[in-house]
Amino acid sequence: MDLSASTALVTGANRGFGRALAAELLSRGATVYAGARNPDQVDLPGAKPIALDITDPASVAAAVRATGDVTVLVNNAGSSTGGDLLTADLDDVRLEMDTHYFGTLSVTRAFAPQIAANGGGAILNVLSALSWVSFPELGAYCAAKSAEWSLTNALRVQLADQGIRVAGLHVGYMDTDMVRAVEAPKSDPADIARIAVDGIAAGAYEILADDSSRGAQAALAGGVSALYPQLP
Repeated sequence: MDLSASTALVTGANRGFGRALAAELLSRGATVYAGARNPDQVDLPGAKPIALDITDPASVAAAVRATGDVTVLVNNAGSSTGGDLLTADLDDVRLEMDTHYFGTLSVTRAFAPQIAANGGGAILNVLSALSWVSFPELGAYCAAKSAEWSLTNALRVQLADQGIRVAGLHVGYMDTDMVRAVEAPKSDPADIARIAVDGIAAGAYEILADDSSRGAQAALAGGVSALYPQLP
């Protein structure tokens, strides 16, 4: 895919990994809409700030009307409440699902017709190694990412005939505000952004950006005992 001839929309592009993705796409010559709930927070030279709250259908519809030329959609906007499934407030659990699952689905349903009308293109869903393995202390986030992975698989098949390739990016911890309190090795978001955009350009369906993701995928074949060796 020739990204220099593409127009991309990146959700959650005002900071962290979303900003790194938008910067990488700009460096490849793409036109980039930087979606954010508060577009005034977008400080990336060359990007076109656009108001977008992926959990608000009216905001999503307004973003569609404000564009028209999108050929690459990057579903990056996310949340992390840190809630577990047994003790967290159910509103926090719903927020994770509303953001990662329903929000991603809402934006995809809204922009897929635009991408198809522009001759096809690509959609990248930013997933996680935690799409495949669940940490109990982050159960709400993990469940939402698993749902988003399933969504990605279904849409990949459904949109293929429209010339839209749907890719999933799996990655572990990155050095962003979302996991600032986590004491573990973290990847540089700029490095992961390069890997992700390389995958879009190559037409990849699945992008495993680090050892955490490759290990989680490999463990799936081993079943429950491989994924959760702590179980008796």
